[in-house]
Amino acid sequence: MRPSRRLLILVLALAALTFGLGLSVENRALWVAVIWGAMVLACLVDLLLSHSARNFSVSVDMVSSGFAGRKAMLDLNIGSTKGRLPPLLTLRLSHGPLLAPQPETSEAISETKQREVKLHWPIDLLKRGQGAVTQLSACYASRLGLFEVLPRWPLNLPVDIVPDISPVTSGEIMTQMLPLLDGMKDMSVRGQGSEFHQLREFQAGMDPRSIDWKRSARLREMVARETRAERNHQIIIAVDSGHLMAERVGKLSKLDTAINAALALTWAGGLGGDNVGFYSFDAKPGQFLPPRPGRRAFGQIQAHSAALEQSSVETNHTLGLTQMNQKLSQRSLVVVFSDFVDTVTAELLIENLAVIRRQHLVLYVALRDPALKRLSQPEQAGMNAVAQAVSAQQLLRERDEVIDRLRRLGILCLDTEVAGVTPALISRYMDIKAQGMI
Repeated sequence: MRPSRRLLILVLALAALTFGLGLSVENRALWVAVIWGAMVLACLVDLLLSHSARNFSVSVDMVSSGFAGRKAMLDLNIGSTKGRLPPLLTLRLSHGPLLAPQPETSEAISETKQREVKLHWPIDLLKRGQGAVTQLSACYASRLGLFEVLPRWPLNLPVDIVPDISPVTSGEIMTQMLPLLDGMKDMSVRGQGSEFHQLREFQAGMDPRSIDWKRSARLREMVARETRAERNHQIIIAVDSGHLMAERVGKLSKLDTAINAALALTWAGGLGGDNVGFYSFDAKPGQFLPPRPGRRAFGQIQAHSAALEQSSVETNHTLGLTQMNQKLSQRSLVVVFSDFVDTVTAELLIENLAVIRRQHLVLYVALRDPALKRLSQPEQAGMNAVAQAVSAQQLLRERDEVIDRLRRLGILCLDTEVAGVTPALISRYMDIKAQGMI
């Protein structure tokens, strides 16, 4: 409990009045005692008439886990066991650094004679890890407005914040992968893959290169070979967890965005019949998860990536990528999530990706920051805006140069904004499968 602004103003006014009485009234002691006694009496009456914090009943409910970058809803129920609730309650939550209530403070308004209010409070889940809501604080005015009552209720609401797999659980990945699945969906990739499917009668309009001349001569009719996308390939997802990947773009850091896209690709690879492995690196090589098929790989990679910590040091691409390359004995599709600032910091990345490209198919995924484009095209003229625009254009130019060098080396590149990285990555994976590039 603390004095309100109204009480402070009243005290200052009585102090001025007391000073004035001391200068002008002879029997001032009696008047001063009456004035200050009346104020003390008003404070006591206010406390007696006000709602006691002991008469509150509070119940809170929140989900125990949620996806990074999404919202979790906190359901709050505040009731009064004696009398009606105060007309206005200002509420605040104490929480860990991984959570952010929206808004930070919330107001619960009770109508006349209302004994219970319910509140739905959205909370942003900022990054992977263990978050917690630890305390609920309230503030309300006393009956006469002379005090502000500050009750607190301890809470123990842990929240496990895990990578976002909503594209998997919603069926979005399944829908996007339909052209590569069996049955009638397989028809769309026949003739584009490298795995033999069946022989069929050659018809007008078919590719003459698909004709099987030996079997045609034996059967004395024109037959064509029908192929489909090959399965049982090996996919290795390499995620850079260095300090550059800690940059927040939108609601998530680049590392969390890369992990979400990696899990979506893992699920798509399982649907496509491929084996998927996972590898992380920063200044030192991280743990290597050998390729596994289907859901076994997804569960293992999901558990490992949920515990992957963000590093605050610079990434050593030479050590990390060389270590991974030594563990690969079979030709694989290597998907690398990493970042760079300029052409100087990207030099080692380019060299090591070129080495891996000699034996494997490499797909480099770069997460574009839309803030650079906005800075390069300022809406208002000014020295600071012009300086920022020049710097942003230089960074964009160097970024394009790095992507162009990688493509000329035969490395596939996916340079996209974070909002569309998952569908773009799945589409590129489908193209690779359909064209038999692995």
